[in-house]
Amino acid sequence: MSSSASKALRRFNYLSAEIGAAYHEMSFQLGLSDSAMQILYAVCDCGQDGVCPLQVICRQTGLPKQTVNSALRKLEAEGMLYLEQLGAKGKNVCLTDTGKLLAKNTALRMIEAENEIWDSWRAEDVETYLALTEKFLLAFQKKTKELKKELK
Repeated sequence: MSSSASKALRRFNYLSAEIGAAYHEMSFQLGLSDSAMQILYAVCDCGQDGVCPLQVICRQTGLPKQTVNSALRKLEAEGMLYLEQLGAKGKNVCLTDTGKLLAKNTALRMIEAENEIWDSWRAEDVETYLALTEKFLLAFQKKTKELKKELK
């Protein structure tokens, strides 16, 4: 690896870790675990008035199913949400009124902060950032598949 690529990778990894730490700190300051915040965020992002398919939450959060299930059980025990059967195999995660208030005071505040930042950027900068991030993601996914084949 060239030294400039190595330096860029170190900077990328540092920035990624710092972004994750900032989200963790915000969750902590708002009194939620990271997984609970991610679940509330995903429900709010679903745009269906406090209802979101469990499958969408798993996909959007990227959390392991066991982690999602544990966090859901905890939030359910606290009266923040309930699960509703959706067809033969699926479930909806539904916020209670108390859960909607919690989401308003936590996840929606985080979304508002993010929107303020995105809105402060020029549209061209947003598009460039997203395009390059997606390009990196697709290339990295391809490399991980190649590595998986090599390891078999």
